[in-house]
Amino acid sequence: MSNFRILLTGAVLTALAGCSETAKLPVESGYGPTPALPEPNKTVLPTVHIAPAKGWPQDGKPQAAAGLRVAAFARDLDHPRWLHVLPNGDVLVAESDAPPKQQSQGLRGWIASKIMARAGSGGPSANRITLLRDRDGDGVAEKRTVFLENLNSPFGMALVGSHLYVANTDALLRFPYTPGTTRITANGEKVVDLPAGPINHHWTKNVIASQDGSRLYVTSGSNSNVAENGMETEENRAAILEVDPHARSMRLFASGLRNPNGLAWQPDSGALWTTVNERDEIGSDLVPDYMTSVQDGGFYGWPYSYFGQHIDERVQPQRPDLVERAIVPDYALGAHTASLGLAFYEGTLLPQHYRHGAFVGQHGSWNRKPRSGYKVVFIRFRDGMPAGQAEDVLTGFVNEAGEAMGRPVGVAVDKTGAVLVADDVGNVVWRVTPDDR
Repeated sequence: MSNFRILLTGAVLTALAGCSETAKLPVESGYGPTPALPEPNKTVLPTVHIAPAKGWPQDGKPQAAAGLRVAAFARDLDHPRWLHVLPNGDVLVAESDAPPKQQSQGLRGWIASKIMARAGSGGPSANRITLLRDRDGDGVAEKRTVFLENLNSPFGMALVGSHLYVANTDALLRFPYTPGTTRITANGEKVVDLPAGPINHHWTKNVIASQDGSRLYVTSGSNSNVAENGMETEENRAAILEVDPHARSMRLFASGLRNPNGLAWQPDSGALWTTVNERDEIGSDLVPDYMTSVQDGGFYGWPYSYFGQHIDERVQPQRPDLVERAIVPDYALGAHTASLGLAFYEGTLLPQHYRHGAFVGQHGSWNRKPRSGYKVVFIRFRDGMPAGQAEDVLTGFVNEAGEAMGRPVGVAVDKTGAVLVADDVGNVVWRVTPDDR
């Protein structure tokens, strides 16, 4: 980078960081089924308040909630983003980052790339899936192999029978899988193309199989914050897509979901749930991220409105017909928390308190002052719906200097019932168990 661009980068980030806009409400007011939704506070410059990526000091780790303990399951990974636990207990880790941008997005896009780099993203993607195996049951993975490589910004994984499905940023692939194998060398078979293209703003694609394995559901984030790149670039984006793997066909299942990531089946109701990152740049108190059950054909507001009929006036022209039928999400997860991971707990290792509730990985804010997220939370469920306030499970990802030692992303439950957390800044997979284990 030229000296001019280095100086410009520093000047821009300093100016953004100096923006005086701050939250007027505690972050907790943005949680629950009826979060506080104050008036938008759009500023000339967006609020930027990042925890610069630092990494963990030797022997450093997050703080676990009372009654729980946390330890490293595997270290020295390369930007671990997502997790999938195989029936034999092997853990698959997608080591991945954003694909190279094919199209310049001007000064705005350049600034955004510098912000993300400071937050620990934007480096070359490892483009692989690594297999971790705990052979002796001590809670540490002794065996590590490259399971799949030469992928394209992989994220979600789903095993259906003898096929492993992998969601690259631009396509859903299918690989043959034999139980116990530690490496797949066969070429992936493309099932369907996924929305990508030259902008590919929200690049992560997650995938989950239906209970009977006949359908797959794939997340597809928006190509913008609030459609500033035009709605023509948003086809099959801000959505969950339903894929028929046998017919290799795809349809829109639910829309208006700005950036859905986590996908999980709620054990009591059998409903599909997702975590969604909402829009930015209308103040530190807006808009809360959320998790919600997903209805076939449901529309959830983006970009025209949020949390039902709260209109975003930045979007023109408006669509009052869509706003009128926008579904209110089930449970807010705090403004700008970047809630990504989602796993319902069906194990028996943790106390009964956690049974059938949801663990959520919150990657952490850049557009809120003070910061929000940077932790793993738990939400109790009763009769298939959230019941009560979010509880902190893992905290301490940001040090006293305001640097991110880690950032939680995907969460999963291993074969023993321990909770696994992918940390893409710390390059660790953490394992949460009762403190007497």
